[in-house]
Amino acid sequence: MAAGHIQAGPTAGCLPIEHGHTYQIMRLDLTKRSDYAIRAMLALAMVRGRLLSSRRIAEQMHIPPRFLPQIMGDLTRAGLVIAHPGRAGGYQLADDSHATTLLRVIEAVEGDPHRRICVMRGTPCGADGECGVHTIFFSAEEALLDQLASATLGGVIDTAEAAEAAKAAEPAAVN
Repeated sequence: MAAGHIQAGPTAGCLPIEHGHTYQIMRLDLTKRSDYAIRAMLALAMVRGRLLSSRRIAEQMHIPPRFLPQIMGDLTRAGLVIAHPGRAGGYQLADDSHATTLLRVIEAVEGDPHRRICVMRGTPCGADGECGVHTIFFSAEEALLDQLASATLGGVIDTAEAAEAAKAAEPAAVN
């Protein structure tokens, strides 16, 4: 993997976290919109202020080209991306990658990320009381949102580059 490269495709943005000789597997499902928006923003962050065309973003991050205009429009309207129209145009981050959080990216394409439907009943908790797991899920949701609010695009890239550098510095395995 080249320096500053985040995996694309089904594992886009995935960083295997090694603990000893085992890897932690993390499963967190995002909507396709959030997934593609984060991938697009990471692609822009990796070029550090240069313009990137829609076609290049789609190719590099394995985003279906038909979805990208809507997502880039949402990101532009949210003030996260600057669009430069024209033949030589493209997109660039509006702010430094270390100032743009993953939560802001998700909110730009999804709106309010708070869960509205109870996991037990399939309807909102509220008028008729809270379900048995309401407090647990509310706390978990708040912890997740706090993590997304503290994670920046630049931080994700820094982590990937540091992991890559550490792996490259390891001595070759002896058979």
